[in-house]
Amino acid sequence: MSQKPTTVEVRIMDKEYLVACPEEARDELIKSARHLDAKMREIRASGKVFGTERIAVMAALNITHDLLEQNTMSGAASSLLKAMDEKLDSALGDAGK
Repeated sequence: MSQKPTTVEVRIMDKEYLVACPEEARDELIKSARHLDAKMREIRASGKVFGTERIAVMAALNITHDLLEQNTMSGAASSLLKAMDEKLDSALGDAGK
């Protein structure tokens, strides 16, 4: 099945952008644009960063940091669960003897 592209209009910091994406990704694109818009507005409201390009870069850095932090936490949780599983297997193996 081919993914027929569609054009979606999103609004970020009061500017409209036309973005092509597969129809099935439309809702995720809109959600992503809203998230980016909120982050950029938050940075602009802080009054510490000026200029749309700089605000966009800071928002991208913040979003990327959050994503990497989530992945790190997910990896740590996975390692912890694996270690717990191994200890449980070991304990159950010892109890069966």
